[in-house]
Amino acid sequence: MAAKDETSAGSVWLRPQRSRGGRPTLTTQQIVPAAIEILDTDGVEGLSMRTLAAKLGAGTASLYWHVANKDELLELALDDVQGEIAIPAVGEVGWRAAVGALAAGIRDIALRHPWMIGLAGVKPPIGPKAMRLNDVAAGMLAAAGFSGAAVSRISALLSAYAMGAAAAENSCRQGAAQPGQAAGQMRASIEAHWRSVAEQYPNLAHWRSENPSATFDQDTFLFGLDRILDGIAVWRDRAPG
Repeated sequence: MAAKDETSAGSVWLRPQRSRGGRPTLTTQQIVPAAIEILDTDGVEGLSMRTLAAKLGAGTASLYWHVANKDELLELALDDVQGEIAIPAVGEVGWRAAVGALAAGIRDIALRHPWMIGLAGVKPPIGPKAMRLNDVAAGMLAAAGFSGAAVSRISALLSAYAMGAAAAENSCRQGAAQPGQAAGQMRASIEAHWRSVAEQYPNLAHWRSENPSATFDQDTFLFGLDRILDGIAVWRDRAPG
């Protein structure tokens, strides 16, 4: 029975409100932040109704009063972290700065909550915070002069870039944190290997001599984001109609 509850399909936002007797001992305002803490530490595999109940010092029945299964927990958590993105008003900063802030905000939450990357696109973005975010994004792109399919395509482009950048940064962090080896040791080992094979790869050796600390970081992300926004602006100004 528990295994079925943990994996059943559906959406917490689509199911009818269930009538329950009695009064719950927990609230969603307690449950969701605790679930996010587990997800941030242990990932999706580390979250279960039992581990969450233990963290809250409650029985699993207290959780089932609010959610039917783990999938619903994940939907609630995914929607909640999207509320962390702060976007300036497009009328105050202009469309480019507002759109850039949106993309940067997506990257930031994906860095803080790496587990959400694997859920984006799998869980429907129909929670209240996700809907608000999408509504703001559509409004700022409309203010920039975009409409129709262009709005969804630009949104998808920016989201894919921000999530991809965060995934790359998270992978680099994980690679630098190999068990039993400090990050400094890993970098030293890689550098020693590079020096030993540099003559075989002259173009890479020259590039590395000019960029000794090249890595995925915020500056790299912002450089790419600026180029994307450059391209969007040029395309908008020359597109027919």
